[in-house]
Amino acid sequence: MKLEQAKMEFIQTWGAVGSAWGIPRSMAQIHALLLANAEGLSTEEVMEEIKLSRGNVNINLRELINWGLISKQNKLGERKEYFKANHHIWEIAKRIIEERKKREFVPIQNLLRELKATKMEGNPSDVGHFNKLVNELDDFLSQMDQLSELLVKMKDNRFFNQFIKFLG
Repeated sequence: MKLEQAKMEFIQTWGAVGSAWGIPRSMAQIHALLLANAEGLSTEEVMEEIKLSRGNVNINLRELINWGLISKQNKLGERKEYFKANHHIWEIAKRIIEERKKREFVPIQNLLRELKATKMEGNPSDVGHFNKLVNELDDFLSQMDQLSELLVKMKDNRFFNQFIKFLG
């Protein structure tokens, strides 16, 4: 398989996976394109490679910068901006986990805590069922939060690295 074909398959798959995770397909495809290139690319090069409009590319490049997944670079003597992906996989995973938590977990956890602090009125059986649901969801999300923190910290853990090598 030629490198260009492999890159395009990677870009398409990364886009599909990103879409399944709730990340816009075009944002994930742009990220994949930048990951697959060691050097930074200009907006025009991104547009040409993945056949997206300038507006779509600009919006998604800004969002990828906000997520901390890419950075903007200037080249001496050129007016164009170039965008380069962070190529450290553990750092990418950490940034994605942090952003997903901020956008998804935190609002739900805040709502659940508010609901737990509120005295519910209604049929005692229904109130009991609802309160149980809220408590279980809050416990589950707290455990998922702890698990994500542990996952992020595992990269530098020697025991974890040895365990992974053992499994492989």
